[in-house]
Amino acid sequence: MTNTPAPTPDAAPDATAPERRVLRAALRDTVVFLGVLAVLGVAVGALVAGMAGVWGALVGVALAGFFCATTIWSMLRTVGASPTAMAGVVMGAWVAKIIVLIVVLAVLRGRDFYDPWVLITVVAIGAIGSSLLDYRAVQRGRVPYVQP
Repeated sequence: MTNTPAPTPDAAPDATAPERRVLRAALRDTVVFLGVLAVLGVAVGALVAGMAGVWGALVGVALAGFFCATTIWSMLRTVGASPTAMAGVVMGAWVAKIIVLIVVLAVLRGRDFYDPWVLITVVAIGAIGSSLLDYRAVQRGRVPYVQP
């Protein structure tokens, strides 16, 4: 017999719990996917382009991870907030992603330590795969249409 405390009448259930579960599942699946992508990307990059392919895959996974995790994190932080607040945070995250992309591409321009084709391929696979995992998390999520 477990000794669980009885719920107090004052404690309201978290109305955003179902949404948070969906977003945490999407984040967890994305982290696992990026780990697998890193291992496979490094292996294929090494076979295709040697050490430059390894660096291209690592930079690609880092960019894909930043892009995907930022979106999920911003949604997780604004669950239950007003639509205006959510839109502001999501738009701010989008602007941050664009700035990071421009800075990374500017820093990498003219460098030869990485393979750009491996980088582009890994980023594309990361973005598409993460989008599919987000879709799957939302599709499987049990979020009520009406909050009690």
